[in-house]
Amino acid sequence: MLHAGEDPRFIARRLVISASEDIGLADSRGLLVAEAAHRAVEFIGLPEGRINLAHATVYLATAPKSNRSCAALGAAETDVKEGRTLAVPQHLRGTGYKGAKRLGSGEGYKYSHDYDGAFVPQAYLPEGRRYYEAGDQGEEKRIAERLEVWRRQFEEESATGD
Repeated sequence: MLHAGEDPRFIARRLVISASEDIGLADSRGLLVAEAAHRAVEFIGLPEGRINLAHATVYLATAPKSNRSCAALGAAETDVKEGRTLAVPQHLRGTGYKGAKRLGSGEGYKYSHDYDGAFVPQAYLPEGRRYYEAGDQGEEKRIAERLEVWRRQFEEESATGD
């Protein structure tokens, strides 16, 4: 692309996009590498900037891939566009206005950092809707495991009514 005359900044921008769109949470470091290459190209220009672009390109090409967060965003955007919006749960509603207490806003909110593992089984998205489902590539394996533990905790608490 460089040999054909493509602007190195365009190439760098495409790498930054690919880092989130194609690699995503499977390897979040890809975004850092791509963004660093973009800054380096801006800072030093060509011909040396081609080395930074090559570095980022090889890193991203060999990274595990996942578009799950991008797909989740698309699904959420579709729901909004089609009018399938959800009410904010009462415990997540703002309390910084007159009458909030009377309306029950913020009632029952549990601060996650006050609990073991900084997690509290509390509904943040009503109706059990899920947009993001972790995959099995790279770091998403660990994210999937963590989400499964949290979902079990949520189900256990919901079953006991605590």
